[in-house]
This record gives sequence, structure tokens and C-alpha cells, in this order.
Amino acid sequence: MQRTHIAIAIAILLGSITFPALAAEPVIGLITKTETNPFFVKMKEGATAEAKAKGAKLLSAAGKTDGDNAGQVTAIENMIAAGAKTILITPSDSKAIVPTIKKAREKGVLIIALDSPTEPANATDALFATDNYKAGMLVGEYAKTSLAGKPVKIATLDLFPGHPVGAQRHNGFLKGFGLQSFDANNNQLAKPAEVVCMADSFGDQAKGQTAMENCLQKNPDINLVYTINEPAAAGAFNALKKAGKEKGVLVVSVDGGCQGIRDVAAGKIAATSQQYPLKMAAMGVAAGVEYAKTGKKPSGYTDTGVTLIAAKPVAGVDSKDTKTGMDLCWGNK
Repeated sequence: MQRTHIAIAIAILLGSITFPALAAEPVIGLITKTETNPFFVKMKEGATAEAKAKGAKLLSAAGKTDGDNAGQVTAIENMIAAGAKTILITPSDSKAIVPTIKKAREKGVLIIALDSPTEPANATDALFATDNYKAGMLVGEYAKTSLAGKPVKIATLDLFPGHPVGAQRHNGFLKGFGLQSFDANNNQLAKPAEVVCMADSFGDQAKGQTAMENCLQKNPDINLVYTINEPAAAGAFNALKKAGKEKGVLVVSVDGGCQGIRDVAAGKIAATSQQYPLKMAAMGVAAGVEYAKTGKKPSGYTDTGVTLIAAKPVAGVDSKDTKTGMDLCWGNK
């Protein structure tokens, strides 16, 4: 009888305790600039794999084109409505997206920028990205050593005015070459006397070719070309080949996509700085899951790494070969 009374008492006690419900799976959003660029395809791949591994639900969206701020605004609003408590974003317009991000953060949503910072950078909770200034410096140092004191006439095929990534890569390249430049916090493009032509390529191969053709018309003696990315570099090479100048001009770039590494191996690009979109996205998802479980937010900038890839190494500049580049590249292998 006593045992029965004890059992009943325990049952009553347990019945009065409210046990917490099992936590729902974290909902994490990923918003890229476009869905077609291999860089963002790889980013989505990294986010998808990490979300699956961590038991999170991933929502994804993208702008229709690079620069489609309205599309990214709509994506943020839709993801919040769908229950996302963390949103990872590669901002198409670093300034215009800030008011929408502010509203999201006021609702308790963790916002992490991937690859590209907002302006100001502290508009988001955190940034996981390549050190784009360093990426530019690496190819600048490589170019300087390769040309061994030879006078230079430089063409820069940039992104478009005011974009932080474009400015950091451009100014880092000039700094690495030892020319007058701005620091990493300045989004203006430096133009020392050695730069005889600057043009916007929008990171596009066709636009890069047109820009290079125009630069060659202005100054046919260009012997060094820096490009914002490898599609622009491929366009520049096509223009140089068309003009019969491809053998006398050094082309350097940034990104590290598989086609870009193939172009380095083929001699179209002398060297490129490789970045790692899959790592950026995986780290972002992991931070989002941690936030959902513990409330801990990441903060500030996390460098996701950059490696110089060159077919021909030069003394004093650390680089890896194209085999290593192909092992780590993104896009179609």
C-alpha cells in the first residue's frame, strides 16, 4: 500500500511538471546576388550540405541579376514570414539593402553578410568573407615581381563604382604593386599615373572584352592588366589576342573558379587569388544553428581565406600551383 501511495505521488509530481517541447529545426535563409554565377552556386552547395548536417531547414533566393536590390529586399521579407531567424546575404547593393536589414534585425533576425560587406559594415551582425584587399595585394605583388622593374602601363577592368569588393581588390592590387593607393576602408578607386586606363566590366566576359578593346585604342602600349574577376580576365585576353598582343601583356585576376584556374594553366591569366564560397556559406549556416540553440551571435569580420594560384611561381611570392587550384576551385571541373 505504501509503495502504491509513493507511486501515485510521483505520478502527480511528474504530471505537474511542464517539460519543454523539442526545439523546432532552425530555419536559415541564404540570399545570393544571382543563382547562375558558379561562385553563388558553390555557396548554395556549401549552405545546403551544412544545413543538412546540422539539422536545419535552408531557404534560398537570389536577385534576378547582380545589382537587383529590390529582389533581395523581397527575399528577406519572404524569409522572415517563413520563420527564418538567420539570413545569410551577399548584398547586391551594399547601401540600399541596409534599411531592410535594420528592420529584420529589430525583429530578432540574425543577419550575416557573405563575401560582400554592407556599407556601413556594421549594418549586419557579422561578415564571413575573403580579405579582398589581401587578394588584390597578392596578385599585385606577383605582377611586380614578374615584371622585375620593367616600366608599366596598367589597365584595370573593375566591377562598378562604389562597390566595396571592387574597390578593395583594385586598391589592394595597386598597393601590392607598390603604387599609390587607398587603404581597405576607402571605396574610391585609386588611379596613380601608371594606370593609363580604368573601365567597368561588371565582372562580365563580354563587357570585359569591350572594355579591354577600348583601353587598347586609348593606349596600345598597355603591358599589365588587372581584372576584378576571371570572366573579365577571359574577355581581356580575347581582346588582346584579337589585337595580336596576348604574349606581351601580363593579366592577373581574383576569384579561383575552375574555368579561371584552367585559364591560368593555359597561360591566359598569369595568376589569380582564389577564394572559397563554400566555406563562407558553411560557416554562416553553422553560426545560424548556434544562434538558434544558444542565442549566441557571431560578430565582426571572419576571414575565410585566400590563396595565390600561379602556373609559374616567382621568387619571394608564396603561391600554389594550378593542380592545387583545381582541387579547391568552384564551378564545373
